[in-house]
Amino acid sequence: MLIAHLNRQLLEREAQGLRRRRRTAETPCAPQQRVSEDGQPARELLAFCSNDYLGLANHPALAEALAEGARRWGAGSGASHLISGHSRAHAALEEDLAAWLAPWIPGAKALTFCTGYMANLALLTALGDASATIFADKLNHASLIDGAQLAKAAGQRYAHGQLTVLARQLAACTTPIKLIVTDAVFSMDGDLADLPALLALAEQHDAWLIVDDAHGFGVLGPQGQGSLAHFGLHSERIIYMGTLGKAAGLGGAFVAAHPTIVDWLVQAARPYIYTTATPPALAHALRESLRLIAGAQGARRREQLLQRIAQLRGLLSALMAKHPTLGWRLADSATAIQPLIVGENTTALALAEALDRRGLWVPAIRPPTVPAGTARLRITLSAAHSAEDVQRLVDGLAQAAKEQE
Repeated sequence: MLIAHLNRQLLEREAQGLRRRRRTAETPCAPQQRVSEDGQPARELLAFCSNDYLGLANHPALAEALAEGARRWGAGSGASHLISGHSRAHAALEEDLAAWLAPWIPGAKALTFCTGYMANLALLTALGDASATIFADKLNHASLIDGAQLAKAAGQRYAHGQLTVLARQLAACTTPIKLIVTDAVFSMDGDLADLPALLALAEQHDAWLIVDDAHGFGVLGPQGQGSLAHFGLHSERIIYMGTLGKAAGLGGAFVAAHPTIVDWLVQAARPYIYTTATPPALAHALRESLRLIAGAQGARRREQLLQRIAQLRGLLSALMAKHPTLGWRLADSATAIQPLIVGENTTALALAEALDRRGLWVPAIRPPTVPAGTARLRITLSAAHSAEDVQRLVDGLAQAAKEQE
């Protein structure tokens, strides 16, 4: 009965253009990858789909730092942080991350997690008890949505970026604890939350601001210090989550916040307490990643990324002007996430397949990840992309546009 039930649902997803499929990368993360799928021979593809924004995932210095960490600390941690898995490598990384955020969150402490998803679940379930209300942007990442649903707190959502609605919700709230929760860079649209306005609301209504900076950490702000630095925000009311598997090129995540909040997470955050700690070698390598991000090489890579973003937006704007009947729309984004919104699921899939035939790997994103009627190609750029790479992508889209008209 179960298998028949699941097969029916899989067929329904197939018919709706919603079925997901995996590919297997046969080479390291880079713009040019050899990829296989469904037992077919591997093919060379030019990828515009990773979150490796600074091109560090395959950096020789990080590979060597990871190997050095393994030689020093071994392969695994052996236990959770609260048993015996918390090594000096983990402690040193947390100290570095706390210092990284200290200019923006005075006196901050940091706590590392295996993934950003786990960090968000930990935050919202540990802080969102029955005395709290969670206020969430409707386009927040799935991990924030799931964390809010699992929390015991009351929940309210506001339409994307509609801070006047949020202000009314906060004014009407009677719970003693108020948690405003937002992505800093929205993962499917690439736009930035108005963090200064959100912080002002938090201060006005005695609330806390939880910021998921998965796509801003390492990319935005001076020295890549993230969205808080980008906006120049300073407040103890900010609870910050950053991931380390995107711009940092490795893996894991962390929370930086007031010391009491971090201490409470150690006591109450189940995804932290009941999970084996990440390998110490990873923590060791992440310290090298932070040095690269903050140094001259990081600055150079951020400048290269900005050049690719400007190039792509200029070329795509010209292309869409030539083909207005297609109804394509480029999202209003100044970040490495550049969604090309095409509307229907079948249209997005057909466009992704047309690019795939030309050796270009750009994923079609469909509901429920994005709202119905806004299926899109989620183009992500990296400092490792060349100007020729971006031109090849736009040429492929131009050919596909002619086919669709």
